[in-house]
Amino acid sequence: MVMGAEMLAYAFVLEGKYASSFPTFGAERRGAPVAAFLRCDDKPIRETHQIYDPDCVMCLDPFIGRSQEIFKGLKGDGIAIINTPKQKLETWPDALKVLGLIDASALAIHEIGRAIVNTCMLGVIARVTGWVKLESVLSSLDMNFEGSLLKKNQDLVRRGYETVAISAKE
Repeated sequence: MVMGAEMLAYAFVLEGKYASSFPTFGAERRGAPVAAFLRCDDKPIRETHQIYDPDCVMCLDPFIGRSQEIFKGLKGDGIAIINTPKQKLETWPDALKVLGLIDASALAIHEIGRAIVNTCMLGVIARVTGWVKLESVLSSLDMNFEGSLLKKNQDLVRRGYETVAISAKE
Protein backbone atom coordinates (compact mmCIF):
# COMPACT_ATOMS: atom_id res chain seq x y z
CA MET A 1 0.00 0.00 0.00
CA VAL A 2 2.76 2.41 0.96
CA MET A 3 4.78 1.67 -2.17
CA GLY A 4 1.66 2.02 -4.30
CA ALA A 5 0.88 5.45 -2.84
CA GLU A 6 4.45 6.56 -3.51
CA MET A 7 4.28 5.40 -7.13
CA LEU A 8 0.93 7.13 -7.61
CA ALA A 9 2.32 10.35 -6.13
CA TYR A 10 5.23 10.12 -8.57
CA ALA A 11 2.79 9.61 -11.47
CA PHE A 12 1.10 12.89 -10.51
CA VAL A 13 4.48 14.64 -10.33
CA LEU A 14 5.32 13.34 -13.81
CA GLU A 15 2.24 15.24 -15.02
CA GLY A 16 3.45 18.48 -13.43
CA LYS A 17 1.20 18.29 -10.38
CA TYR A 18 2.11 18.39 -6.71
CA ALA A 19 1.64 15.26 -4.63
CA SER A 20 2.27 14.08 -1.10
CA SER A 21 1.89 10.53 0.20
CA PHE A 22 2.38 9.18 3.70
CA PRO A 23 1.45 5.99 5.58
CA THR A 24 0.05 5.12 8.98
CA PHE A 25 0.77 1.76 10.53
CA GLY A 26 -1.19 -0.27 13.04
CA ALA A 27 0.44 -2.78 15.35
CA GLU A 28 3.97 -3.67 14.35
CA ARG A 29 3.34 -7.16 13.09
CA ARG A 30 3.18 -8.80 9.70
CA GLY A 31 -0.31 -8.51 8.23
CA ALA A 32 -1.39 -5.59 10.43
CA PRO A 33 -3.63 -3.00 8.75
CA VAL A 34 -1.80 -0.22 6.94
CA ALA A 35 -3.31 2.97 5.57
CA ALA A 36 -1.67 5.28 3.08
CA PHE A 37 -2.85 8.77 2.24
CA LEU A 38 -2.22 10.81 -0.87
CA ARG A 39 -2.92 14.42 -1.68
CA CYS A 40 -2.51 15.88 -5.14
CA ASP A 41 -3.09 19.38 -6.42
CA ASP A 42 -2.03 21.89 -9.06
CA LYS A 43 -0.43 24.02 -6.35
CA PRO A 44 2.03 23.16 -3.53
CA ILE A 45 0.64 21.04 -0.70
CA ARG A 46 1.26 22.20 2.85
CA GLU A 47 -1.00 19.82 4.80
CA THR A 48 0.66 16.73 6.26
CA HIS A 49 -2.05 15.24 8.46
CA GLN A 50 -4.32 12.28 7.91
CA ILE A 51 -7.16 12.79 5.44
CA TYR A 52 -10.49 12.60 7.27
CA ASP A 53 -12.84 13.55 4.40
CA PRO A 54 -11.44 11.82 1.32
CA ASP A 55 -12.60 12.32 -2.25
CA CYS A 56 -11.63 8.71 -2.95
CA VAL A 57 -10.96 5.57 -0.91
CA MET A 58 -9.21 2.50 -2.22
CA CYS A 59 -9.20 -0.82 -0.39
CA LEU A 60 -6.61 -3.42 -1.36
CA ASP A 61 -7.63 -6.05 1.20
CA PRO A 62 -10.72 -7.98 0.02
CA PHE A 63 -11.69 -8.80 3.63
CA ILE A 64 -11.62 -5.18 4.82
CA GLY A 65 -13.48 -4.19 1.65
CA ARG A 66 -16.55 -5.98 3.01
CA SER A 67 -16.89 -3.43 5.80
CA GLN A 68 -18.94 -0.26 5.51
CA GLU A 69 -16.27 1.34 7.73
CA ILE A 70 -14.05 2.05 4.70
CA PHE A 71 -16.60 4.63 3.52
CA LYS A 72 -16.38 6.63 6.76
CA GLY A 73 -15.81 10.32 6.00
CA LEU A 74 -16.17 9.90 2.24
CA LYS A 75 -17.37 13.12 0.64
CA GLY A 76 -20.91 13.23 -0.77
CA ASP A 77 -19.73 12.68 -4.33
CA GLY A 78 -17.05 10.17 -3.35
CA ILE A 79 -15.26 7.49 -5.30
CA ALA A 80 -14.44 4.03 -3.95
CA ILE A 81 -12.21 1.38 -5.48
CA ILE A 82 -12.30 -2.06 -3.91
CA ASN A 83 -10.35 -5.26 -4.54
CA THR A 84 -13.03 -7.93 -4.36
CA PRO A 85 -14.23 -10.94 -6.32
CA LYS A 86 -17.80 -9.63 -5.87
CA GLN A 87 -19.68 -8.06 -8.77
CA LYS A 88 -21.56 -5.49 -6.65
CA LEU A 89 -21.88 -4.02 -3.15
CA GLU A 90 -24.58 -5.34 -0.87
CA THR A 91 -25.51 -1.79 0.15
CA TRP A 92 -24.61 1.44 -1.62
CA PRO A 93 -23.41 4.11 0.87
CA ASP A 94 -25.06 7.53 0.58
CA ALA A 95 -21.74 9.36 0.10
CA LEU A 96 -20.67 7.12 -2.78
CA LYS A 97 -21.07 8.36 -6.35
CA VAL A 98 -18.66 6.16 -8.34
CA LEU A 99 -17.53 2.62 -7.55
CA GLY A 100 -14.78 0.55 -9.12
CA LEU A 101 -14.74 -3.17 -8.33
CA ILE A 102 -12.00 -5.53 -9.45
CA ASP A 103 -10.61 -8.90 -8.43
CA ALA A 104 -7.06 -7.55 -8.31
CA SER A 105 -5.87 -10.53 -6.27
CA ALA A 106 -6.72 -12.97 -9.06
CA LEU A 107 -5.14 -10.71 -11.69
CA ALA A 108 -1.95 -10.34 -9.62
CA ILE A 109 -1.65 -14.08 -9.11
CA HIS A 110 -2.03 -14.59 -12.85
CA GLU A 111 0.45 -11.87 -13.87
CA ILE A 112 3.14 -11.95 -11.16
CA GLY A 113 2.44 -15.20 -9.31
CA ARG A 114 1.54 -13.55 -5.98
CA ALA A 115 -1.48 -11.69 -4.61
CA ILE A 116 0.35 -8.35 -4.43
CA VAL A 117 -2.22 -5.97 -5.85
CA ASN A 118 -0.75 -2.47 -5.46
CA THR A 119 0.30 -1.98 -9.08
CA CYS A 120 -2.96 -3.40 -10.42
CA MET A 121 -4.87 -0.90 -8.29
CA LEU A 122 -2.81 1.97 -9.75
CA GLY A 123 -4.23 1.15 -13.16
CA VAL A 124 -7.69 0.94 -11.64
CA ILE A 125 -7.48 4.36 -9.97
CA ALA A 126 -6.28 5.92 -13.22
CA ARG A 127 -9.31 4.53 -15.04
CA VAL A 128 -11.98 5.10 -12.39
CA THR A 129 -10.98 8.65 -11.42
CA GLY A 130 -9.37 10.00 -14.59
CA TRP A 131 -7.10 12.06 -12.32
CA VAL A 132 -3.87 10.64 -13.74
CA LYS A 133 -2.96 9.18 -17.12
CA LEU A 134 -2.22 5.49 -17.60
CA GLU A 135 1.11 6.40 -19.23
CA SER A 136 2.19 8.32 -16.12
CA VAL A 137 1.31 5.39 -13.88
CA LEU A 138 3.29 3.03 -16.11
CA SER A 139 6.28 5.40 -16.01
CA SER A 140 6.12 5.58 -12.20
CA LEU A 141 6.84 1.85 -11.94
CA ASP A 142 10.46 2.47 -12.93
CA MET A 143 11.17 3.76 -9.43
CA ASN A 144 10.67 0.27 -7.93
CA PHE A 145 10.99 -2.34 -10.67
CA GLU A 146 13.29 -3.36 -13.48
CA GLY A 147 13.64 -6.15 -16.02
CA SER A 148 11.01 -8.85 -16.16
CA LEU A 149 9.39 -7.71 -12.91
CA LEU A 150 8.86 -4.25 -14.42
CA LYS A 151 7.23 -5.80 -17.51
CA LYS A 152 4.96 -8.03 -15.40
CA ASN A 153 3.84 -5.09 -13.26
CA GLN A 154 3.23 -2.92 -16.33
CA ASP A 155 1.03 -5.70 -17.70
CA LEU A 156 -0.77 -5.88 -14.35
CA VAL A 157 -1.42 -2.11 -14.36
CA ARG A 158 -2.87 -2.39 -17.88
CA ARG A 159 -5.08 -5.35 -16.91
CA GLY A 160 -6.44 -3.42 -13.92
CA TYR A 161 -7.09 -0.38 -16.11
CA GLU A 162 -8.88 -2.46 -18.76
CA THR A 163 -10.96 -4.81 -16.59
CA VAL A 164 -12.28 -2.75 -13.67
CA ALA A 165 -16.08 -2.72 -13.41
CA ILE A 166 -17.26 0.86 -12.89
CA SER A 167 -20.69 1.76 -11.51
CA ALA A 168 -22.15 5.19 -10.86
CA LYS A 169 -25.00 6.35 -8.66
CA GLU A 170 -27.77 7.91 -10.68
